[in-house]
Formats: sequence, structure tokens, C-alpha cells
Amino acid sequence: MATLEQCRAALDRLAENLAEADDDVRGATALERSVSCHLTDLDTTLTGRLVHGRIEDVTTSAGPPAGRAQIRLAMTSDDLVSLVEGRLNFARAWARGRVKLEAGLRDLLRLRSLL
Repeated sequence: MATLEQCRAALDRLAENLAEADDDVRGATALERSVSCHLTDLDTTLTGRLVHGRIEDVTTSAGPPAGRAQIRLAMTSDDLVSLVEGRLNFARAWARGRVKLEAGLRDLLRLRSLL
């Protein structure tokens, strides 16, 4: 099980990757949305804002998300770290139920290039 510090570092790396992404991926993340990631094994939620390809204002809270973010993820801490490090394919993990993603249809369509 990854630690909360490793998960925060992975989220920081993800933000850096999004900021440095090519035009197709950057275009998909050029929206402004609230984001939550519930780490099921740690029973902790990281919340923040996706703003022009960056994840900003990240906070940590115990338990499931208190509010309903526009883009919601749920996974284990190890899966978050593995996804960001490229050891776990998002589409396969999502299809197998290891990663849960909830968002509006428009957001899912815009984010499909990240999958």
C-alpha cells in the first residue's frame, strides 16, 4: 500500500505531466473542473481543481469525498502511483473496475484522449 505522501507526489507528477503534454492531451485538459480522487485503501480523498492542464489547490480529507466534484476518481493508492508511473494502463484498469471514473458526458468525451 502506497503512503499518502507517495500519492501526493504522484498527483504532483500527474500535474507536471499534464502541463508538459502534447497539444492533443493539453487540449483535453484545457477545461476548468473540480476533481476528486478517493484512495479507497487509505480511506482518504484528494480534491483540487483542474485548471488549464494543471491540478491546483489540492487538499486532503479523511473518508469519501464530502462534495460532488465534476470529475471523480476512485482507486487504491498503489493504482494511483502505478498509473502515474506508467506501469498501469488507465483504460484497462477502468474496464476491469480497478479505477472508477465518473464525470459528465461532455467531460468524458473531452478526456477520452487521456484514456
